[in-house]
Amino acid sequence: MKENSNHKQALYTLITVFFFWGFIAASNGVFIPFCKTYFKLDQFQSQLIDFAFYGAYYIGALFLFIFSSVRNTDIMNSWGFKSSIVKGLLLSAIGAVAMVTAVNGASPGDSSTFTYILGALFIVGLGFSLQQTAANPFAISLGDPEKGSHRLNLAGGVNSFGTSIGPIVVSLALFGTAASANIDLDAQIASNEITLSAVQMLYIGVGILFLAAASLFYFSKKLPDGKEDSSFLGAPKAMSALISITVLLIIIFYQVFNQYVGLEDGQKLSEASDSLILNLSLFGLFVVVGGLLLSNYLARKNSEGWGAMQYPQLVLGMLAIFTYVGVEVSIQSNLGDLLQTPSFGSLKPDEIAPYISMYWGGLMIGRWTGAITVFNPSNTLKKWLYIIVPYVAFGVVLSVNAISGFEVKHLFAFAICVAIQIAGFFIGKDKPTSTLMVFGVLGILAMLVGLYSTGTIAIFAFLSGGLFCSIMWPSIFSLSIKGLGKFTSQGSAFLVMMILGGAIIPPIQGKLADIIGIHQSYWVTVFCFLYLVIFAQKTKKIFQ
Repeated sequence: MKENSNHKQALYTLITVFFFWGFIAASNGVFIPFCKTYFKLDQFQSQLIDFAFYGAYYIGALFLFIFSSVRNTDIMNSWGFKSSIVKGLLLSAIGAVAMVTAVNGASPGDSSTFTYILGALFIVGLGFSLQQTAANPFAISLGDPEKGSHRLNLAGGVNSFGTSIGPIVVSLALFGTAASANIDLDAQIASNEITLSAVQMLYIGVGILFLAAASLFYFSKKLPDGKEDSSFLGAPKAMSALISITVLLIIIFYQVFNQYVGLEDGQKLSEASDSLILNLSLFGLFVVVGGLLLSNYLARKNSEGWGAMQYPQLVLGMLAIFTYVGVEVSIQSNLGDLLQTPSFGSLKPDEIAPYISMYWGGLMIGRWTGAITVFNPSNTLKKWLYIIVPYVAFGVVLSVNAISGFEVKHLFAFAICVAIQIAGFFIGKDKPTSTLMVFGVLGILAMLVGLYSTGTIAIFAFLSGGLFCSIMWPSIFSLSIKGLGKFTSQGSAFLVMMILGGAIIPPIQGKLADIIGIHQSYWVTVFCFLYLVIFAQKTKKIFQ
């Protein structure tokens, strides 16, 4: 019993770091449309915020794997999960300092400042990569392995609370007011009434919080060191494949960014350049998907040197994480621009935050519900909690927005979408494959409703994407590492690399939006959810 209590205390300490990931990631949903206006960017350029932030996850995890291969020691296990998280928090604090420096004295339309902002977000993301590579397997290890996905849901619920607060805090920091103020952003930027100095103050606060969290972890006696066997299982062929994919992506996106060289600030690209960028970005997507599938094909023919990549569930799971993170981020990153169109209410930038908050709140609603099993309720109580907890979480999201001064009456009808999610939980019956399949199908239907309608119905359909993405990370993660045995740690690292999807899919949708319009660009999300349904079906067959 005491060991159980210690596990729970350690878990509660650990999940505090999940809050930061959510806070910063969701903040980008408000920061992206603001930067688009402030620096006179097109939709693709604005999505480079996600490219830098989530690309850092991939680079950080890949570097750890390569470094471990060269040293022939599992660096993460050698440091211990606790120490790794502390190092990651300190690195993110350095990124916060870089952000404060980057925006100092920045003037509207100064594209060089935007480049520095991307660099600072990349450093913050590198820190998050180290934290997340350690925190996910750490959470799974703190108790019964069979309930590992439920502990990740609990941690994800805290993460999603951060995502619900982040957009509101950033909106108030940037605009200094609630949505009802109805400001003219272009005019206030031109008159220097709104500047990036607010971002400086925000990241000073964030940097202090990173340092405080690092201290909490470093001095916590409740949290074990999390050191495991540091012997390293090499996978030279897998490493070569990942390095090859990375080199090709660097070449591809160098050509993409080169299309913007020589443009005056605010100048638009030609149609030919737009098409070339879209084609190059899609080729980058093909490189990732094709490279991983080819690797698994070769590994199954001769597993020597491939490590965890010999397991089909792991490689399919890598693509599922890539797709899931991509669709989760892409829906909200492009949502701000969508809501500013006439068909979706012609909202002003300072009116967007409640919608971004509700989108990420949908993830919190689902993850709080998914975490119920961690507390071992009786079957009868669990059924009632499956109904009560989602609406409690929904009330929390509404309350946070209302307390911040935002109007929330127009969001009450979202309760219908919450009811659909509750039905999904009952149909899924706590089984990862079934739940993932049900929520994937609901995601497809929601995106199609959004594409074939406008106004409030379409907005709620796209917002419900958060509800249906909510349980996907823990479900995919637990299914992907199932049966990997001694390669579990390596497989976890490969999965974290695939947060890369958040760097590639949103810019693809962004460039598609530049070409065919922001509304129709949401077809990208349909295909993402479709693959997640396919993954659920494939893994169900693998484990039969």
